[in-house]
Amino acid sequence: MKIVNSSVQKVDGMGLVTGSPAYTDDLVLNNNVLIIKLLRSPHAFAKIKSINISIALKVPGVEAIFTHEDTPKTQFTLAGQGFPEPSPYDRRILDEYVRYVGDPVAIIAAEDEKTAEKAMKLIKVEYEILTPILDFEKAIDSEIIVHPENVHTNFEIGYERERNIASKAYDEKPGVDEGFANSDIILERTYYTQPQMHAMMETYRSYSYFDSNGRLTTVSSTQIPFHVRRHLARALEMPTSKIRVIKPKVGGGFGGKQTAVCEIYSAFVTLKTGKPSKIIYNRKETHTCTTTRHAMRLDIKIGADLDGNIKAIDINTLSNTGAYGEHAPTVTSLVSYKTFPLYEKVPMRFNANIVYTNTMNAGAFRGYGATQGTFAVESIINELAHKLNLDPSEVRMKNLVEPGEGKYITSGDIKKCIEIGKDKFNWDEKFIPREVAPNKIRAAGMAVTMQGSGIAGIDTAAATIKLGDRGDFTLMVGVTEMGQGCDTVLTQIAAEVLEIPMNKIAIHTADTDISPYDPGAYASSGTYVTGNAVIIAANKMREEILKGASKMFNVDINSVEYLGDSIRFEDKTISLEDFAQRSISFEGMNQITTTGTWGGETSPPPFIAGFAEVEVDTLTGEVEVVDYLSVVDCGTPINPNLVKVQVEGGTAQGIGLALLEDIKYDKKGRVISDSLMQYKIPSRIECKNIRVEFSNSYEQTGPFGAKSVGEVVINTPAPAIVDAIYRATKVRVRTLPATSEKILMGILNI
Repeated sequence: MKIVNSSVQKVDGMGLVTGSPAYTDDLVLNNNVLIIKLLRSPHAFAKIKSINISIALKVPGVEAIFTHEDTPKTQFTLAGQGFPEPSPYDRRILDEYVRYVGDPVAIIAAEDEKTAEKAMKLIKVEYEILTPILDFEKAIDSEIIVHPENVHTNFEIGYERERNIASKAYDEKPGVDEGFANSDIILERTYYTQPQMHAMMETYRSYSYFDSNGRLTTVSSTQIPFHVRRHLARALEMPTSKIRVIKPKVGGGFGGKQTAVCEIYSAFVTLKTGKPSKIIYNRKETHTCTTTRHAMRLDIKIGADLDGNIKAIDINTLSNTGAYGEHAPTVTSLVSYKTFPLYEKVPMRFNANIVYTNTMNAGAFRGYGATQGTFAVESIINELAHKLNLDPSEVRMKNLVEPGEGKYITSGDIKKCIEIGKDKFNWDEKFIPREVAPNKIRAAGMAVTMQGSGIAGIDTAAATIKLGDRGDFTLMVGVTEMGQGCDTVLTQIAAEVLEIPMNKIAIHTADTDISPYDPGAYASSGTYVTGNAVIIAANKMREEILKGASKMFNVDINSVEYLGDSIRFEDKTISLEDFAQRSISFEGMNQITTTGTWGGETSPPPFIAGFAEVEVDTLTGEVEVVDYLSVVDCGTPINPNLVKVQVEGGTAQGIGLALLEDIKYDKKGRVISDSLMQYKIPSRIECKNIRVEFSNSYEQTGPFGAKSVGEVVINTPAPAIVDAIYRATKVRVRTLPATSEKILMGILNI
């Protein structure tokens, strides 16, 4: 029975396309649920002098209004990270300071949305308006201090409150200065990557209630249910044993829901009122009051000889964490963690400051810092190649890591990805700029990247399998399905080990009362980390079935053979269903349940070589991506079709980062690109031809040879597309996005 490495349909596909109730708001069954609205700050930086809620409380249907005077003073972080979190504890449920336009000032709970909004307008707030820091390049050593209070950190992360530095990062491979001294050519460039919105279909939302046993239950559209439970316990000052978090289907996350954006408000209202409550962020709130990709300035220096052998790379980075420090120490570190190993022999140095500003806070986003680092490193390597009049693919072939080289590379070959890509993409022809119509020029660019599979030495996941009375199985995991297909992949893995059809396995995910522990869906951990836990649990199940049969029929265990749907011993064969029924009866008195837990010391990287062909209109600067090819090494794909979908979706987001997406602020710090009308994301028009090829390898530590692929897919489009634009126009865009205006002004030398 071949299940792994097959493009089987998603186990939840039919229910989703037919509209079966599955998402957070679908599960709100109580008609008397309180509706929560947040009064938000109109100022980028201010101190609340007074709040008058007396008139608002008189509105019929208003249950309660809470201000910073009513909430606990405990500091916490909302970053979805393992405990103790590296992110600073720099926020409260409500604070007397508001640090960006949209920071919550008051929580209104009412019988319906209209009533809540009416009451919100009647709240009178007196502010002491403070001067904000809106430009992250002016944050360090400013006389304005974004966080004047004392902030707790669990680790030494370089936090300097007086300098607006939330964290620092440093990494180095020896020999950088010597490398520059021995270089024939040195380039120094500055690149800017912009903040980016996740723009998932389902906005942020949560629903809270007390169950019949008096336990606080929160249903949430989240990637991190176990982390949410811990955050709620700390912020609400109550034990985790009194809190349950349920994750239903999630309509997209892309890292945004790795921060517990809204759960705290419904949980707090229910705790205070004793009544069910829910909060749903509208699209404007989602675009202005949540998290973004970290904007970065990357100053990069590269040295090489005239043959294109790179001698040294030095990266200095300034990263904007915004108003709060969720993921501040970790995102920016991946600028080096995911570029250094690619160029293993090249001496490299990385130094970064992550700063506070009075803008919407940054957080996790697919790619998690590797995206920004890839853009800078791959762009300057492209620039180096052009300066030396060399093919960028050949420069990479001279400098990239060899298979098995270095502590990170345990499988795969990025050079093989390039070779496959050059052939399938027809690189040698497309790389040469050519006019295909009047004022229409086509050219191509490329880039390479790697990511990881879980967080080495930190991530652990567990899976539990239960044998049912009819010979079927229940697989319980804590990882979060949010559209990427992990429920399907994990079911495939379990079915392969247990040698049964997938329809005999029911998968149950992400309920902190029932599911075994899992950190959640992030860091590309689903297939690799949780998949390995499923294998352990499934193999234990096979062993326990053999032991149970040996005991039940009083035969030597070595004579018992597991056949998937049956068990054979001596000259007898019984069905698994028969065995299961007897095992839980008085005869066996044992429902077999097994659990596997796995965590790895390695994080084997998936690789991608990305190739972009663009067509530029030299009269308007408009860019069209006419062909994009990703050659992917993710080990052995468990489900090739789902991998292709992941690559296509990530490529689309990468095209958005490269050409379209940008968060615009006015002079007072208000986000003006606050809807999908103002904030343009790619449609099918911008993603005409996205292709995927595999460079298969076998990862010894991965489930059936697999590595994860969720994040790596977004990293190559920006540097590849920007270089293709340069090849077509000689206009080098170093500040994303590469809009038609920037390109046209470059063409016109304005």
